[in-house]
Amino acid sequence: MDRTTLLGIVGGLACLVIGYALEGGAVTLLWGTSAFIIVVGSTLFATIASYPWDDIKRIPALLRQAFMEQEKFNLRETIDKLVELSTIARREGLLALEEKLPELDHDPFFRKGIEWVIDGVESDLLREMLGLELDNMERHNNQGVRIFETAGGFSPTMGIIGTVMGLVLILRDLSDPAHLGGAIATAFLATFYGLFTANLVYLPIANKLRNKNLQMVHYREMLIEGILSIQGGENPKNMEQKLLAFIVNSDKQSNEKTAANTNPAEQVSP
Repeated sequence: MDRTTLLGIVGGLACLVIGYALEGGAVTLLWGTSAFIIVVGSTLFATIASYPWDDIKRIPALLRQAFMEQEKFNLRETIDKLVELSTIARREGLLALEEKLPELDHDPFFRKGIEWVIDGVESDLLREMLGLELDNMERHNNQGVRIFETAGGFSPTMGIIGTVMGLVLILRDLSDPAHLGGAIATAFLATFYGLFTANLVYLPIANKLRNKNLQMVHYREMLIEGILSIQGGENPKNMEQKLLAFIVNSDKQSNEKTAANTNPAEQVSP
């Protein structure tokens, strides 16, 4: 479970409800079935109308991605693996990397890059092929982000529409002024739902998906540099120092301590 997603949404809702209750509001008055159906239902179908079905089918998977922990991109471990592969390639040749391919099955992108190195793909073409693979992954993930951004754009508007519909019903019959205030308050629930779902559900989920996509891109950009360094026969030590630039400063000290407590990979002089 990705605790920050759930904590943010539930915590935000709790703050709204607690603040409302502290002002003397009855929490039960914040529920309106018709307003909820109008806002959430119309937002859903407006979003469906905006995208092809293949993208809409991904919504359950996107929600799982937002609320569940994704694969861990351990940059330090990956750098160590790249250094190991580079050392083997310089000592025994690129073909010797074939024995290490089963160890890369957990990351098809990593394995595919090493396979292309073994196959002798030229460096310019290799960079282009890996770049295209990464671009396609990023584009695919960004489409999921846009789905929730679209819902976040529709939701407040649907809330206003729901409120207008409620006011139309109220203004058609003003014969009971005693209940007029309560009826208007109920009508404005639709606006509340529209703003709440946009700013505490749809847009935060879109931002979470975007951030996870950025982490994936950062990790695979590092992989591309490492794979190209292996193909170019770069000194493993130099490659390691270059790839460490992909680790943010706040993480470098802990990663360096971890590396210091392990046996360094055998290095080959240039």
